[in-house]
Amino acid sequence: MNLKFRNKKITGILTVLPDNEIKFEDEVDNYAFSRSQTMKLKLIMGYNKRRVVNEETSISDLCVFGLEHLFNQKLLGRDEIDAMILVTQSPDYIIPNTSQVIHGRLGLKTDMICEELSQACAGYPIGLIQAFMLLEQEEINKVVVLNADIFSRKVSKQDRGSRPLTGDAASITIVENDTSDNTIYGSINTDGKGADALIIPAGGFKTPSSPETAELKTDSKGNTRSLDHLVMKGDDVFNFVQKVVPPMINNLLDKAGRKKEDVDYFMFHQPNKFMLKKLADKMEVSYERMPNNVVENFGNANSVSTPTNITFNLGNKLTKESLLICLAGFGAGLSWSSLLLEIGNLDFCEIKDYKI
Repeated sequence: MNLKFRNKKITGILTVLPDNEIKFEDEVDNYAFSRSQTMKLKLIMGYNKRRVVNEETSISDLCVFGLEHLFNQKLLGRDEIDAMILVTQSPDYIIPNTSQVIHGRLGLKTDMICEELSQACAGYPIGLIQAFMLLEQEEINKVVVLNADIFSRKVSKQDRGSRPLTGDAASITIVENDTSDNTIYGSINTDGKGADALIIPAGGFKTPSSPETAELKTDSKGNTRSLDHLVMKGDDVFNFVQKVVPPMINNLLDKAGRKKEDVDYFMFHQPNKFMLKKLADKMEVSYERMPNNVVENFGNANSVSTPTNITFNLGNKLTKESLLICLAGFGAGLSWSSLLLEIGNLDFCEIKDYKI
């Protein structure tokens, strides 16, 4: 589905990363493979280190920490927020929405909207699109989009396919109305037939967690996990990304009347270095214009990987100038989404460590 918005802008992006860092080498012996085999995987996939929370830290902790930082630095007014959207698949509770928990912890005004979107890899553009739609209302002038996930606690320690790339993080993006007469182009796509390509089979109402779902089993590739853990069909996800993302971006550019050469940066979701390099090659975009270095430094925190990509690679630049940026997310669902918009002259674009 193609979408179009006018007179909207991003005014600030903050990424919150737990300061607890785990190196790839520290977990090599957990996997049922030789050390030499696993180290080859590190080189191919770009694994190095990742940031993860401890057992006591929830996504509301990361989001509250980040918002309090913005309040204290006078970068955001507590009473300026008219709507707050939380994009996550690791909420604090089933009931209530974690966005409402964050609202209460911060003591925000009651005359505002709190929403929660259950989205993973494609969630950053989708959250922004929801914010753009809310800004069509006369009484909404500023929307806070929160992206947060702590999936490290749902990945088996003996899963070589998913464990080395999984990180935890949160991000805060401020979205406001604009008077510059700009146009933002977007798209959202879904194929639920591939929903089992990225799934946690147990823990929901369909298959509640139990002693049976916690039983560890080893698959044909040597990864040991339970039904309570994340299962990723890596080959299926890779093929899906290579198949659907290039035509999505071509369609987006066509709708906007732009060429690939017009785009300053392609800031995409970060599944791993190998997949992004292959995607850049297929799209004939240089690695410099499509950065692929988030997983090796922080891990993949679902939808947060996209704003982390922005703050890590373009943070200082985006506070001084404006760039035409193509955003894209793709993965669980299966879903894929994109946006083409000008981002720049931001009030802030930075990374803040959360002390565990």
